[in-house]
Amino acid sequence: MSEADGEVTAAEGAQDGAEQAPSRGVLLAAVGISWMAAMLWSARATITGRVDAEMEVTSTAYAMPGAVSASLVAGAAVALAVLAFLSRGDRRPGVTVRFAVATGAGLAVGLLGALTIITINTEGWLYAVVGGTVAAAATIGGALAAFRYPRVTAAVCWGAVAVFVVGFVLNVLQDMVLPLLGSGDTAASQTSAASWFGLLQAVLSGLAGGLIAYRLLRRARRGTDLRWPLYALAGAGPGLLLVVGEGLTRTAGSRVLELAGKVSELELTVQQMLSGSRLNNGLVVLFVGAFTAIVAVGRTLGPADGGAARAVDPDEVERADEPQTVPARQDD
Repeated sequence: MSEADGEVTAAEGAQDGAEQAPSRGVLLAAVGISWMAAMLWSARATITGRVDAEMEVTSTAYAMPGAVSASLVAGAAVALAVLAFLSRGDRRPGVTVRFAVATGAGLAVGLLGALTIITINTEGWLYAVVGGTVAAAATIGGALAAFRYPRVTAAVCWGAVAVFVVGFVLNVLQDMVLPLLGSGDTAASQTSAASWFGLLQAVLSGLAGGLIAYRLLRRARRGTDLRWPLYALAGAGPGLLLVVGEGLTRTAGSRVLELAGKVSELELTVQQMLSGSRLNNGLVVLFVGAFTAIVAVGRTLGPADGGAARAVDPDEVERADEPQTVPARQDD
C-alpha cells in the first residue's frame, strides 16, 4: 500500500470506524449470483428455443436488459463479499487495493456470465456483443462496491432485489390487475390500462426498494448512524442501477437493438417503446425510492441531530407525554 493510500485509509477509519460491511455478505452474493444465473438461463433457453434467425434476434434484444440489470447487482454483491473477507479483523485494504479487488471480482463474475451467452453461437458477433455487455455490467457493479460506505452499497443491492421481486409478482398477477385498471375489449382501454400498470409497478417498486434500503441501513448501525443524504442515495440506488443498466443496453448493446429493429417496422417501434418505458420506469423507481427513504429517515430526526438520524426511544416519548408536576411556590 502506498503512503497516500495509507493516509486515506487511516482517515476513513478514524471518521467512519463503523463503516465496515454489516455482514460477510455471503447471503447477498448468493442471491445476486442466483438472480443473474436465472436471468441468463432464461435468456439462453428463450434464444435457443426459436426456430428462425429473426425470432432469435428479437428474443436476444428482449432478454438483454434483464440480464444486464441482474449482472450489475451480482457483480456488486460478490465484490462486497470479497472485500468483507479481506477486511476481517483489523485488516483494511487501501483505496487502490479495494478498488482493484472489487473491480476484478466483478469482472470475474461478468466473464462467467458472458460465457453462458457467447457459447450459444461462437461464430457470430451478436452473442459476443451481449456477452460483452453482461461482462461490462458486472464489472461496473464490482467497481461500485469499492464505495467507501459498503453497507450503503449492500442496501442498494437488496433494494434492487426487492424491485425485481415486486416486478415479478405484478407480472404474474398482470391478468388480474389489468381489468382493475380499466382494461376492456377496446384497444384504447387496454393501452391505458397498460400505462397505468407500468406506473403502478414503478411506484410500488420504488416504495419497496426505498423501504428495504432504509431498514437495512438502520439495522446495520454500529454506534454511529449515517447522514440522511446517504439514506436518500441508498433509496435511489435501485432505480439508479436500472438507469445505468438501460444506458449500457443502449450503448454497449446498441448493435443488438439496431439489428432487432431491422426485422420489421413493427419491431423497431416496439424496441423504441420498450427502451423508453424501461428508462421511465428506472427514473420513477429512483425518485420514489429516494423520497421514501428520506421520509422514513426524517421520522427519526430530532431538532438537535444536526442532520444525523437517530433512533427514537419509546420510553422518552412516554415520559414526554406525561403531565409535569410543578412544585408549589413557597411564600416568604
